[in-house]
Amino acid sequence: MKALIETIVTPLVDHPEEIVVAEKEEDRKIVYHLTVHTEDVGKVIGKNGRIAKAIRTVVYAAGSDSNKRIYLDIM
Repeated sequence: MKALIETIVTPLVDHPEEIVVAEKEEDRKIVYHLTVHTEDVGKVIGKNGRIAKAIRTVVYAAGSDSNKRIYLDIM
């Protein structure tokens, strides 16, 4: 899942070397924390959050086969 998130975000940012995806697994959920360069945050979130919503939709759909709920935090 980390590779999927990096693959989606890399073409959107100007500083792809600063993409960090951290995974935190709990009992019923898996949380992915996406951190990008401060100049790239707006590009990943998009106007009115549209790009962030689209990224989350793809990630949630890819993780739908697992029993745990998947969350994506963008920082």
